[in-house]
Amino acid sequence: MSISTPGGPERRPTVVSTGKKPAAGRPASGAKPGGGKSTGTPRPTSGGKGPRKPVTPVKVSSGRAWGPIALFVAVGVLAVAIIGYGSYAAFKGSRSWEDRAADISGIVNYREKDPESLKYERHTSGPLQYKYNPPVGGAHNNAWQNCMGEVYDAPIANEHAVHSLEHGAVWVTYRSDLPKDQVEKLADRVRGTEKMMMSPVEGLDKPVSLQAWGYQLKVDDAGDGRIDEFIKALRVNASIEGPTALCNQGITATGTTPRDLQPTQ
Repeated sequence: MSISTPGGPERRPTVVSTGKKPAAGRPASGAKPGGGKSTGTPRPTSGGKGPRKPVTPVKVSSGRAWGPIALFVAVGVLAVAIIGYGSYAAFKGSRSWEDRAADISGIVNYREKDPESLKYERHTSGPLQYKYNPPVGGAHNNAWQNCMGEVYDAPIANEHAVHSLEHGAVWVTYRSDLPKDQVEKLADRVRGTEKMMMSPVEGLDKPVSLQAWGYQLKVDDAGDGRIDEFIKALRVNASIEGPTALCNQGITATGTTPRDLQPTQ
């Protein structure tokens, strides 16, 4: 039976056989099971073992590398600190010894406070009276106490000690009841150092007292860091006769009674 159409009878499509039969259980190409039409490309398989697992994407950090930055900053800070300390040390070293002495907490500058106590006209023989204990300058005998780093274990004459101060010595004194370990700490700073001497002094109002010409510092403990500051600033520098004034050839005996011996400077 034919159906009439405007273009003539509708013809059935011609089927061309390829000679191949579809595999058992599999639909022919282009057909879906149940007679439906295929809607797309078949899903790939992996050897019949089922679908592949999805691959987790690798996250790439877009943040900064803080480790190298922190190292760079640390190096920069260290460099600035080194340069700053060097500049500070150079500045400190360029300051006058008077300015460095003035920075020492507790120091008394008798050159400003009581200059009259330091005046004298000539060397004087015999015992003398002093306003301060220990004395820091003024009249004195013509012989000085040897100040080549001597550690005297008994009191010495003020009249000779003041002459040593005139030559630029620092005189370290201590109270007789100062513990032995404290005495040794002081001796370690003095022993063998030119323009230094040390002795006990009776009647001190502080355990330790340091003297240079016109300067004095009293402290409670031999470990006080200001002791080193005093010595560094004033040893030699406080001399009123110049750095070449002698510290040898002086009195080496102990005792508070002055001796009129050589020399005569």
